[in-house]
Amino acid sequence: MAQNRIRIADVADALGLSTATVSKVIHGKTEKISDETVKRVQQELERSGYIPNMAGILLARNNSRIIGVVVNEHEKYEGRVLEDGFVMSSLNALSHEVNEKGYFLMIKTTSDISEIPVFASMWNMDGLILMGFCEADYEKLRNQMRISFVVYDGYFEKCSKVVNLVIDHYDGGYQAGKYLRELGHKKALCIADNFICMDKERIEGFRKAFGPQETLRWEIPRTEKERMRFYEDKYRELIKSNVTAVFAVSDFYALELMRFLQGKGMQIPEDIQIIGFDDNMASRESNPALTTIHQEAALRAKTAIECLEAMRDGAECETEIVLPVELIKRESTRGL
Repeated sequence: MAQNRIRIADVADALGLSTATVSKVIHGKTEKISDETVKRVQQELERSGYIPNMAGILLARNNSRIIGVVVNEHEKYEGRVLEDGFVMSSLNALSHEVNEKGYFLMIKTTSDISEIPVFASMWNMDGLILMGFCEADYEKLRNQMRISFVVYDGYFEKCSKVVNLVIDHYDGGYQAGKYLRELGHKKALCIADNFICMDKERIEGFRKAFGPQETLRWEIPRTEKERMRFYEDKYRELIKSNVTAVFAVSDFYALELMRFLQGKGMQIPEDIQIIGFDDNMASRESNPALTTIHQEAALRAKTAIECLEAMRDGAECETEIVLPVELIKRESTRGL
């Protein structure tokens, strides 16, 4: 009941303290308050069932301790962007990192960048992490917002002041192509839903190591229904092409194609072998487990928070930080 809500004054009266002292404990401003008094206040707050207005507390602080994450809800995700393996692993790593450092994490999905400054300022955020938008969006936001932000896997054609945390996409593709060559494969297929930005870098790295003349490329549709139709149409062509290995620019596409081929009666890795990119949880639990390129989500999360803290405190960060990747060998590949 609203009329029975416990007030700061009620807690102060019960302890014989001033409301200012109780308020400071609630807001974490305890530098000049004894440990014994802090403990007494905390115990009374718990006993009485006092519920603070957390939004008001956070907005009143100079530092809200809130880190926001905004993910582009691109149409290719078909309304399920938070189910994407890369996004899930990134959010999981960020959750662990902010918990370790005493921050709160707030997540938003949108395809409209005009919502981002409102979201950030509404909660007086300490910083933002943005995923999946384009260079023009990031430049526009940089000019609009005072709140610092970092970008996951941005692709910038020109010099930018935006802090961009990328992985070595080219090297990941190169490692995959080199490994398949070492296994004895002579002809391979690359699949992606576009051949620009980071997907282009992954495929270029693959072709450099495997051999461009021995590599086919399929640009697959962006919706699941259209991809299934595409695979049906291309299946006979694949069988006749002498392709023995596939490199997909994501685990999602690698596993989807694997299931399709298994549905056609093909055995993996006996009939065809597959490598993905990302090393999400599904790649480890698939049957067979997927060989893939691992990117360290925990390292990127740690780097992101460190950059945000540095910028908040007036320091500068490198505009592009490239993180390493590693080939993880599993059962979807083997020597011929």
